[in-house]
Amino acid sequence: MKESNFIYLYNGTWEDLLKLIFWLLKEKRKPLQIMEEIKYENNLLSSPFKPVIDPKILTFKKNISKEVLKISYYVFLSSEKEKELIIYYFLLNSLKYQKEVIYMRNLKCVNKALAVSKRVSREAHKWKGFLRFKEMQNQFFYAEFNADNNILGILANHFTKRLPKENWVIKDEGRDILCIYDQTRLYFLEGKDIQLDLNLNTKEKNTEELWKSFFKTIAIKERENRKCQQNFMPKKYWQNILEMEGEK
Repeated sequence: MKESNFIYLYNGTWEDLLKLIFWLLKEKRKPLQIMEEIKYENNLLSSPFKPVIDPKILTFKKNISKEVLKISYYVFLSSEKEKELIIYYFLLNSLKYQKEVIYMRNLKCVNKALAVSKRVSREAHKWKGFLRFKEMQNQFFYAEFNADNNILGILANHFTKRLPKENWVIKDEGRDILCIYDQTRLYFLEGKDIQLDLNLNTKEKNTEELWKSFFKTIAIKERENRKCQQNFMPKKYWQNILEMEGEK
């Protein structure tokens, strides 16, 4: 089968994708498709190919600027279709233009990479402000969210700095993955692998009731403007925000 019919596979991690892309660049191959192994389905028109790659190939990163790598990583976290190819061509051009590649917006792959990366960054920034922690009976704090992109890692790194002396859990409900922090390190697990006691402690229950009461009390019904409200707080965030419970 022709090389052009190959679907290059990786295990779904950022590190494995980088190894594959660096190998493709080194071998001067231009893939038509790169895909996670778990998503591949057999067909007669293509052939899966997962090369054995020396981990030392990651030293190739020294040829890529930190800013370019960060943009590429944010693209990887996105829900964008064919994000792997976007990253491949972005890194390919970064070898030619070095760190100046981010100014080459006339290149479709660069423009796309920057746009997707910005979208992920914006969503992560919003959730840093919207995420609400609740104190549970076993004295850990719990928060959950639903996001378009896989930003759990970004949020986890943010809150290790904001809440370094607390035990907390953050769950991405849509992807059923969660992060646990024990004041020392982070653990990432699938939801099916752990059962959490999500009973609020008495103090938290009282605080929630007081907050909802306060929120309703200060509201002026005659000045209610849902359109304006949604501009500041889009509806997709409502299901994870206490004061919006029961709203549609």
